[in-house]
Amino acid sequence: MYSPLMSIGHTLLGLLESGPCHGYDLKRAFDEKFGHDRPLHYGQVYSTMSRLLKNGLVEVDGIEPGGGPERKRYAITEAGVTDVQRWLATPEKPEPYLQSTLYTKVVLALLTRRDAGDILDTQRAEHLRMMRILTDRKRKGDLADQLICDHALFHLEADLRWLELTAARLEKLAEVVTK
Repeated sequence: MYSPLMSIGHTLLGLLESGPCHGYDLKRAFDEKFGHDRPLHYGQVYSTMSRLLKNGLVEVDGIEPGGGPERKRYAITEAGVTDVQRWLATPEKPEPYLQSTLYTKVVLALLTRRDAGDILDTQRAEHLRMMRILTDRKRKGDLADQLICDHALFHLEADLRWLELTAARLEKLAEVVTK
């Protein structure tokens, strides 16, 4: 499984396949295509590029003087292209959510004789609020935003189904966990 840092590295490598770029241009391209909610910090770009350079996945294609430090132009190496191809071909590990915080809160509420139904109701309201925000964003967004929002909405819908199922089983769950 790749860490989020590795996916940033692979994404920057993939962007470099279209041609050599400066770190500034890579950050701008990343933010435009993928950073709608979490743009990269410049330090993150340059530390990632330094690691990719050290690992032989990119090379410095040129250095230009600038108003501040010299500007390096990076190019992907054959090893970098191979690494991106391997990453693209590797499926992401599905997240089974087998130890969810929400489940823990419900069980602890039952164990401490609090109203677990209130916790589920509060969470349901928060999920619905987020779904309204995402639906509005999807309606106003471009295709990339629509796809990103659909992904999040489908996960929230699954969570809502779980909330309903758990609410229907609260008495039984209370019997089991308070034995």
